[in-house]
Amino acid sequence: MKLRPLRISKPVPELTKLPALGMDADSIADAFRHYFTHTLGRDQLCHSTHYPYFAIALTLRDRLMERWKSTRHAYRQLDCKRVNYMSLEFLMGRALGNAMLNLGVTDEATRALYDLGINLEEISESEQDAGLGNGGLGRLAACFLDSCATLQLPVIGYGIRYEYGMFRQKVKDGYQVEEPDHWLRDGNPWELERPEYTQRIKFGGRSEYYTDAEGQTRTRWVDTHDVLAIAYDVPVPGYQNNTVNTLRLWKAEATDEFDLDEFNAGGYTESVAAKNEAENITMVLYPNDSSENGKALRLRQQYFLASSTLQDVMRCWEDRHGDDYSDFAEKNAFQLNDTHPTCAIAELMRLLMDEKKMDWDQAWDITRRTMAYTNHTLLPEALEKWSVGLYQQLLPRLLDIIFEINARFLSEVASRWPGDIERQRRMSIIEEGPDPQVRMAYLAIVGSFSINGVAELHSKLLVEGLFHDFYELWPEKFNNKTNGVTQRRWLAGCNPELNKLVTSKIGDGWITDLEQLKELAIYANESEFSKQWREMRKINKQRLADLVSSKCGVNFSPDSLFDVQVKRIHEYKRQLLNVLHVIHLYDRIKRGDTKNWVNRCVLIGGKAAPGYAMAKLTIKLISNVANVINHDPAVGERLKVAFLPNYRVSAMEIICAGTDLSEQISTAGKEASGTGNMKFMMNGAATIGTLDGANIEIREEVGDENFFLFGLTAEEVEQTREHYNPRSIIEADEELSNVMKLLECGHFNQFEPGLFDSIIHSITSPHDPWLTAADFHSFVEAQRQAADAYANQERWTKMSIFNTAASGKFSTDRTMHEYNNDIWKLKQVTPLAVASEMECTEKLK
Repeated sequence: MKLRPLRISKPVPELTKLPALGMDADSIADAFRHYFTHTLGRDQLCHSTHYPYFAIALTLRDRLMERWKSTRHAYRQLDCKRVNYMSLEFLMGRALGNAMLNLGVTDEATRALYDLGINLEEISESEQDAGLGNGGLGRLAACFLDSCATLQLPVIGYGIRYEYGMFRQKVKDGYQVEEPDHWLRDGNPWELERPEYTQRIKFGGRSEYYTDAEGQTRTRWVDTHDVLAIAYDVPVPGYQNNTVNTLRLWKAEATDEFDLDEFNAGGYTESVAAKNEAENITMVLYPNDSSENGKALRLRQQYFLASSTLQDVMRCWEDRHGDDYSDFAEKNAFQLNDTHPTCAIAELMRLLMDEKKMDWDQAWDITRRTMAYTNHTLLPEALEKWSVGLYQQLLPRLLDIIFEINARFLSEVASRWPGDIERQRRMSIIEEGPDPQVRMAYLAIVGSFSINGVAELHSKLLVEGLFHDFYELWPEKFNNKTNGVTQRRWLAGCNPELNKLVTSKIGDGWITDLEQLKELAIYANESEFSKQWREMRKINKQRLADLVSSKCGVNFSPDSLFDVQVKRIHEYKRQLLNVLHVIHLYDRIKRGDTKNWVNRCVLIGGKAAPGYAMAKLTIKLISNVANVINHDPAVGERLKVAFLPNYRVSAMEIICAGTDLSEQISTAGKEASGTGNMKFMMNGAATIGTLDGANIEIREEVGDENFFLFGLTAEEVEQTREHYNPRSIIEADEELSNVMKLLECGHFNQFEPGLFDSIIHSITSPHDPWLTAADFHSFVEAQRQAADAYANQERWTKMSIFNTAASGKFSTDRTMHEYNNDIWKLKQVTPLAVASEMECTEKLK
């Protein structure tokens, strides 16, 4: 059953005409008391932090709601063009601090709770990180939404409301253990269920051809197994500008929750089978796809997101324009965040042709003028492909359409390059073979008007390599949009000490114009400012040390160099290279090579995909190496190592503020962009890294002297692969040879013989795609330079200041300006100051 919005025959001012809510401490305290006592039913005997957190969240949500309604109403009244940002991940982090910052009531809320005897920081810790994403892709999407709201661009995010996040990571005996991340267990006070926007999603069945009343041959999708998509809305506030955009998340439910006949017949499990099967779609972020069932569930998730979103956008359109789609492409755009939502291209064609009775050319014109695709990977194996057989089973009507898109596309290729069958084979959306595959990235390119990479090097390598054939056909489609991060969360919110120091010198305009941080550079030579900078850094490092102590049981001294690598565990990100350097430092200590030593604390964190054996073994190696080093009295304070379990947004907010040296050490040509590098830089960390991803642009901004460069370039990587001989490199390098001897003799796995043999083989294999041994010597030399620089605290402080001052380019505000100027062409919409919906209507008229 599809619920429809409530229709009121004429305006009823009393429904919405209310005075604006107070933003002062007393008003916030009054609202808090109301929710705490009347809504939540608590009193002075309540000792849980959960209920105070819910009460302050509801208090702030009310204030967001006023602005949210005004924003929606302004968009509707102006009938402005909108962008629908589709992503399988939105790694939002905690919402409370962000809401207070963007509403401008952090001090007022803190004071209101303090007067009530409540510590805001303590209750903030009870908020769960929203389990809607895993890594950089999802965090980038969250930053994009923040910047769009701050820039007052009409952009709505569309994602999935996962019941469980990817997993909660624990480390037991050095091994990653995955536990369910039931982040919604205690409810989510920030979301609003919107059942009136429920959509019906089809799976399975078959395509049926028929003749309509005008004698046209049409197709319909029949005998399907349907599920419902229930909408949940989350507010996305801009920075103190009265704009609140929307993140709409979809939850899957069965069309019939309960089969009473089956239950009465004794089939208790069978009576809820349909309910369970439907809810599985939105149960877990990224189910393990190593099995056929896992693959099917991943594809169901992707189509579920695409179909529910497109149907919702078309519902909104028809509410305003009826069945006239002549201006739909002028008023709507869909940004596909990586290949996951790409089936939206075929689904939009289906909806326009099968439901709206358009012919192919009309539907294809609308589709190709509304879809835009962002690519996030240079790894060919990471470009999603789905079995034609699986598509036929789950989405038969979409497969028909994909075949037709491919046939027409290959005709265009043949016309451009007659007789070049090999080129047609390379460019075909359908990869032929014993098990034909649908190449989703190719579908995205063919069906989109814009294709962008996310860093200058990434975009260059896309058009020179991975997508070169398509670039030759459509060079005008390809462009670069270097990623960024939002300074509201990643400096103003997470680093209050730096926020205060920067604002005291240059004002607070940088919060919405990060380029203003350049003004800090002139203070780098002022001794008093440098002293304040070091004091600020020490406070932040102590916060990080406290986190490591509580989560890892390892004591970090704030006087040591904090050397940090936190990101998804993957071979191309080369946590292994980092560990080899740690072993090298340990070997130096044991050999007595400690002249001019700089004490160092190494922190590594990140999750490995459940089915990624090598990544999980790397975590085990890190843990074993840390255990040996931390318990060796000969090492002492010279070197400490910790692996931080369950790395997440709220942890990164502490980590990036307290890091000295940011490890961005992927094999050149493999990292699309990276955004952790930007967060660290913004908070004053120096980068040690390869010429990969956005590292190149970071180095250009901050200068060679403030960046520790090492390793092969992307071009040198390709040349080295042709004659790569790691054994000879190891034999010629005494330091690397010593490290390998410690690994090969089992020094770090004395009671687990042979445990790390596969890691040793990966380092010594001439087929190692990550060229770990090739970059080791250069990496060690760059690390020596970093240690020498840290030993000179005046020099290091200047480097830290210059890194923050040079980070202005890496705001998502700049990124969103570029998306809008080059791709979306949206107009800024400024909602009226907070007023009732009815008043807003009259003023807009």
